[in-house]
Amino acid sequence: MLKHKDMKKLFLLVVSIICVQEISSLSSPWSWECINEACVKKETQPGQEEKAISLEACQIFCSEESGLWPKPNGVINVSKILVPVDPSLIEINTRRLGSLTSEAAKLFKEELIRRAPTARDVGDKGKPLSINIFHTEPDTDKLTLETDESYNLVTGIDDKGKLQVNITAPNFFGSRHALETLGQLIIYDDLRNQLKTPIFLNITDKPAFPYRGILLDTARNYISVDAIKKTINGMAASKLNTFHWHITDSHSFPYVSKSRPQLSQYGAYSPRKVYSQKDIEDIVDFAKVRGVRVMPEFDAPAHVGEGWQKTGYVVCLNAQPWGTYCVEPPCGQFDVTKDGLYDALEDIYGDMVEQFDPDIFHMGGDEVHFTCWNQTKSIIAWMAQKGWGREEEDFAKLWGYFQDTAADRLFKKVGKNIPVIMWTSTLTKKEHVTKYLPKDKYIIQIWTLGNDPQISELLEEGYKLILSNYDALYLDCGFAGWVTDGNNWCSPYIGWQKVYDNKPKSIAGSRINQILGSEAALWSEQVDSTSVDSRLWPRAAAMAETLWSDPSNTWREAETRFLIHRERLVRRGLDADALEPEWCLQNENECPIKKV
Repeated sequence: MLKHKDMKKLFLLVVSIICVQEISSLSSPWSWECINEACVKKETQPGQEEKAISLEACQIFCSEESGLWPKPNGVINVSKILVPVDPSLIEINTRRLGSLTSEAAKLFKEELIRRAPTARDVGDKGKPLSINIFHTEPDTDKLTLETDESYNLVTGIDDKGKLQVNITAPNFFGSRHALETLGQLIIYDDLRNQLKTPIFLNITDKPAFPYRGILLDTARNYISVDAIKKTINGMAASKLNTFHWHITDSHSFPYVSKSRPQLSQYGAYSPRKVYSQKDIEDIVDFAKVRGVRVMPEFDAPAHVGEGWQKTGYVVCLNAQPWGTYCVEPPCGQFDVTKDGLYDALEDIYGDMVEQFDPDIFHMGGDEVHFTCWNQTKSIIAWMAQKGWGREEEDFAKLWGYFQDTAADRLFKKVGKNIPVIMWTSTLTKKEHVTKYLPKDKYIIQIWTLGNDPQISELLEEGYKLILSNYDALYLDCGFAGWVTDGNNWCSPYIGWQKVYDNKPKSIAGSRINQILGSEAALWSEQVDSTSVDSRLWPRAAAMAETLWSDPSNTWREAETRFLIHRERLVRRGLDADALEPEWCLQNENECPIKKV
């Protein structure tokens, strides 16, 4: 087995004796060549066939980042010589490693076979590929905010002519990312009907931010298990690591609680539109082997309604006119003065803790309407008994009472305090936040504008933040209105360029170390299983590079690689939106408006 320090020396020796592989025919009378760091189509003349290169090969050669997405956040050394790989002779050594690594290796091989299903003439012309994975720390199957996701990837040819790959990472999560990078560098040469990879690689890589997420709302409209899995597959391809599951809301309660099954019986759109215990186990396992944690959100004390009709714990249920009591129909908000409510919440938290084994938990906490509580006689009477009034500060105190009590029930089920995420709201305002949401317990997720003064106020108070500012990361924006005419509330549509340029550093400034990362959100009022892919992809992948690489460049310098990655997502089975005519993909730098 090759040692890392010997790889480069051996590479230099082998490169000097490698010849360009002969080919008998080409599938096309043209190929590509690099001109001014762009792939340019070139007509192939008789006798030039053996020098012709495919578009995918050219895309590796013409980019300093070798067409990778997200671009590595460290050393990138990629050879300009490609060697064929025999897909039937791929070995991945995962001995003494956990089952997750073995499963990830299996997925890697399956993806390569899908990548070139017609490459049947490789045979003895393709080199065997041997991948050795080393973990430097005790293996773990649990991703946390402290997990080291770094890796080192080195390849070369051994003295027997076998292509050797050494992956070194602290744990499974790093080595899985390395396999994802390697998979992007094994290209399909459609001129020769072969899989090929650079003969030498040396890549050292790690993410800039520990939290890189996508929120998917499955309550406004039901999203199928298959559509959720496709989303997670796209996340894995882009090195995103947190699937934030907004699983319930006032519109429906599709989550089947083992302790409180009546909630989904009353609250689901139909008996078929639920997430059973088996569904959740399947999704969690599917995500974990792809390096993704599944984080549930149980949003409260607002955004509740359907499912709770028979409990007596919800007020303003479907109240009209709805604009007085909530931000969208149907309304619903917990009566937080009812003691039995907290027993129900403890049961639901317990079910979720057992199923998701969370290292962080999202308790929602957005868009509480004090008008609803203020017009509920029993709540006003309860507050009066405590000597509270009916001003904002008094209702913030009521909300704080709920939050403390509910969080204690959550921690009881977890067995310890874990970080809790809350949306920005009235409770996160400067005059309230330190009273009710201590910074050692809560992480605040920003959904308002990227220039919201609350951001700097929270940073000054020492809070850790996750960015989901709607002006750049709400991917449901820009479609028709549904409670009125015209466009929806957060229009216009957000292009991938704005997503890419939404840099945490530009928002947080010198307090960047308090930003855990970002999350693209897809709320599903106007989305269902048929449209999830096109709304999320490839735009969410633009955020993925911003969070992984923390690039100093703008979207324009990333455009060519982004078009390449969109093609990868499509090959992975995602219905990712087209961004430009394919001609632009094949004629780099010819489509953007030239700077004068």
